[in-house]
Amino acid sequence: MTQPKIDFNDRMLSLGLARVSEAAAIASADLIGRGDEKAADQAAVNAMRDQLNKLDIAGVVVIGEGERDEAPMLYIGEEVGTGTGPGVDIALDPLEGTTLTAKDMPNALTVIAMGPRGSMLHAPDVYMEKLAIGPGYAEGTVTLDMSPAERVTALAAAKGCAARDITVCILERPRHQDMIDQVRATGAAIRLITDGDVAGVMHTAEPAITGIDMYMGTGGAPEGVLAAAALKCMGGQIYGRLLFRNDDEKSRAHKAGITELDRIYSRDDMVTQDVIFAATGVTGGSLLPGIKRDATSITTETLLMRSKTGSVRRMIYRNPRTA
Repeated sequence: MTQPKIDFNDRMLSLGLARVSEAAAIASADLIGRGDEKAADQAAVNAMRDQLNKLDIAGVVVIGEGERDEAPMLYIGEEVGTGTGPGVDIALDPLEGTTLTAKDMPNALTVIAMGPRGSMLHAPDVYMEKLAIGPGYAEGTVTLDMSPAERVTALAAAKGCAARDITVCILERPRHQDMIDQVRATGAAIRLITDGDVAGVMHTAEPAITGIDMYMGTGGAPEGVLAAAALKCMGGQIYGRLLFRNDDEKSRAHKAGITELDRIYSRDDMVTQDVIFAATGVTGGSLLPGIKRDATSITTETLLMRSKTGSVRRMIYRNPRTA
């Protein structure tokens, strides 16, 4: 007998998702600044998986810690939840910024998004060329086919300002040096980040707060899908194009069901239906304050968003310390 389909109730599931994100952040708290990236990541993974398995969902991890043979937990394809609720896709990064956490540097987050089954691009673990701007601009204001300088000029014209009033966020990597030079030649400012390009893209959605107008550069494709989920809730545009260095990476794409290897994906191509998104600050940054600890409690702040309503909540959670 066929079981009836259970609707994706984003409103009821959103608070549970926030709890998942908070638990991962709290688990990593004692490892901030301790120099052990692997231990911090593992603590967040364990806590996130434990909390996910308490939710009444039939969840499948589509963006996770890696292929099944690479990651023992929260691997791509792993089923999570009690199995009694709606079928959902889950994209997650239990600790976005393991190096940031280990070194106690800004903008480490725990990140998770959830949508109906089949709603998220199953991006393989390859590089993606990314370009993002915030809300309020016409589609195609900037494109991946433009040069970095042309993107700055086009965004400045759309914003009604000079190029020198634009700030671009770029991941600091040797591969981006030519891009950095081109952007600086326009007079625009650049905020270089060492890690955490999900947060980098999210910065564009709130330029009045973060000071970031545009994000560009290459980074992980899975993080591109997570960033698209965030912008689907916050507003803004993101474009991504998968980059392949060898036949093995192309094989990963085919395995994930991707046949158009040179396709440019928009935000709504990467996340096709309404989603919920939660991110909790681990170390303080422009988006969220970091974890605060005292003798009796641990306090976190979580950004909880629903694309269906466009709601953005900031939730402060104080948890009594047990040890």
